[in-house]
Amino acid sequence: MNVLKNIETPTGNILIVQGHKGKLEMLSLGDYGQAKNIKADFLGLSRELEGVPHGDLLPLTEKWVLTISSQYGCSIGCEFCDVPRVGPGANASLNDLQGQILTGLHLHPEIKSTKRLNVHFARMGEPTYNPAVLDCGKWLHDHVNDSYRVHPVVSTMMPSDNEWLKTFIHTWMRIKNRVYEGNAGLQISVNSTSEEERRRMFRGKALRLFEIARLFEGVVPFGRKIALNFALAGYEIDEQLLAALFSPEMFMCKITPMHETAAVKRNGLETVEGYTSFKPYQDVERRLKSVGFDVIVFVPSKEEDESRITCGNAILADKIRATRGGRI
Repeated sequence: MNVLKNIETPTGNILIVQGHKGKLEMLSLGDYGQAKNIKADFLGLSRELEGVPHGDLLPLTEKWVLTISSQYGCSIGCEFCDVPRVGPGANASLNDLQGQILTGLHLHPEIKSTKRLNVHFARMGEPTYNPAVLDCGKWLHDHVNDSYRVHPVVSTMMPSDNEWLKTFIHTWMRIKNRVYEGNAGLQISVNSTSEEERRRMFRGKALRLFEIARLFEGVVPFGRKIALNFALAGYEIDEQLLAALFSPEMFMCKITPMHETAAVKRNGLETVEGYTSFKPYQDVERRLKSVGFDVIVFVPSKEEDESRITCGNAILADKIRATRGGRI
């Protein structure tokens, strides 16, 4: 796969690569390590995160993160996301998905193996629209997993107009449970328990919470629980409602700051002090734990968030430069 641009960041690389239908964006990153950027009492990580300073990363032989695009652009238009400005969502092919992963691995030919290769289907696009993601998950296990110990993760906002959503989710859960023996993930962007707030942030294109819960009837995750993700920005979080819909035996909660995208700034969304203090997370974590949820608080460094690490920013920056230069 042809690399059109390689942008170095404090924790790795953002790549713009040439796919079959145009430009795709992907990341190859190192990780600070759980002890530095995660609080999760159920894992024995109880230190309150008063900001995450940039520092030494784990060796890639310990942990390596690849985040790839499942679509060229996106058609949903979430109020916190810049990707729709790249273009409408068109599915990447299986070759596109495989090419991004292999391109990331080829950045470091000296690394022959790693104890954990996180592959996130979470860059540009909504992965549940693309059935090739399922094929790629199985391909990863059969062709990459022996050396790199793959942990694939699908991140979705559960689009309401996807008639194949239930088939996709149930198939992914079978891959998670049977192929990876639990060592794979599914993350659902929830952010709020207010349906009015969710309607606004997802432009009315996400399933309602009770519909999401109903879709998981009959599904029992093996290994890691299904993650309900909350990017904090003053949204309502009703822990009693959440626990009534999503069993803490099957679901966990992940709390993060709201990434500072152009759309976030334009729409007045932010996690106040989210990169410098544990205060924004404290009450939400306590309330979610009080109803039985395992809770992970994950905070990136400010340097990570300011280095175009959020989706679509590298391609958009190129578009802006080209426009100013009169080339498009």
